[in-house]
Amino acid sequence: MGEGIVSRRKICVVTGSRADYGHLYWLLREIKDDIELSLQLIATGAHLSARYGMTYKDIESDGFRIDKKINILKYSDTDKGMAASLGVACRLFAEALECLQPDILVVLGDRYEIFAAAIAAHILKIPIAHIHGGELSEGAIDDAFRHAITKLSHIHFPATEEYKHRIIQLGENPRYVFNYGAPGLDNLFRLKLLKREQLSTYLGIDFRNPTAIFTYHPVTLERNTIVSQIRDILRQIRTFALQVIFTKANADAGGLAINKEIERFCRSAPEKYKLFDNLGQIKYFSCMKYCRLMIGNSSSGIIEAASFKLPVVNIGDRQRGRIAPENVIHAKTLKDVKKAICLALSEDFKKKIKGIKNPYLKVKGGKVSVKIKDKLKSIPLGDRLRKKRFYDIKF
Repeated sequence: MGEGIVSRRKICVVTGSRADYGHLYWLLREIKDDIELSLQLIATGAHLSARYGMTYKDIESDGFRIDKKINILKYSDTDKGMAASLGVACRLFAEALECLQPDILVVLGDRYEIFAAAIAAHILKIPIAHIHGGELSEGAIDDAFRHAITKLSHIHFPATEEYKHRIIQLGENPRYVFNYGAPGLDNLFRLKLLKREQLSTYLGIDFRNPTAIFTYHPVTLERNTIVSQIRDILRQIRTFALQVIFTKANADAGGLAINKEIERFCRSAPEKYKLFDNLGQIKYFSCMKYCRLMIGNSSSGIIEAASFKLPVVNIGDRQRGRIAPENVIHAKTLKDVKKAICLALSEDFKKKIKGIKNPYLKVKGGKVSVKIKDKLKSIPLGDRLRKKRFYDIKF
């Protein structure tokens, strides 16, 4: 290397779906715009599937170069298919990371493809930074993946103090655990949301009428109940004078079955019910701004919706264990869904949540991603970081 040339630290980020990309967008932007850093980007999972809208194209249209595309959705929409995909993903991530040679790998959340990336990086001795660790989602297999990723990782960015404490409880050194809040909330400060009339034109929905946004993912620790669950939920929704904007379920086992049921439901009343492969961040958050309520079991109902004072009907166990703001109404069983929607639509509940605070918002002004980027940039690498010791808590 020539004299005076300084090597830029290579930060490799993995994204597997529209959901985690939304959380990572501003961090990607911050890394890309820092002249002392080099951004590497791997797209995998639902991003590369026509069934989920080929959303890697959205990443490229946002101005990011994707260094590696890792296609793992080659098997059936079953538990066995997910396990097979996990094995393929470990091999392909190992090949990609061996080629890219990043200084740090950044992963977010709890998806099985993210777990595969962490396994490969750990074996290749690449330090891992994990965002949104320490959380609970007891109705999904992702809960175990998240904690396993924490143990494979070296740098941690939890979204609340409680989650920070849980990471330390798992034996991680507090000096490497940094709580700046949820990076996805940067979108609320840095995105220019659409006006109601613009959004109505794009989606074909008149937001002057009561409208809900609906996202429902498979509850992956339950067996053989997916179709009956979603049919029951849709039957209850039909009893309300609501327009509904549906977004597709994720790429977990059972997601395709959910999407087929929703497609059939929307065909029954296309003027009221609309299904979208991918709304994108601006349209999705704009929907949160103008909708009367959110229904389903998406983490966005737990993390982002409170900032819009949006009532959320959270169905079932998928998000059980996460810190939930007061705008969230838990429908623990399918029988509770109708009652919960009635409460969410009531004026009394709307008044009750008018002044709530979002527990995931720690750093205001859209600066969470800046703080994470700065830490990735400045944290010393080397054996002290890589050679972890279990941090014991004294009882």
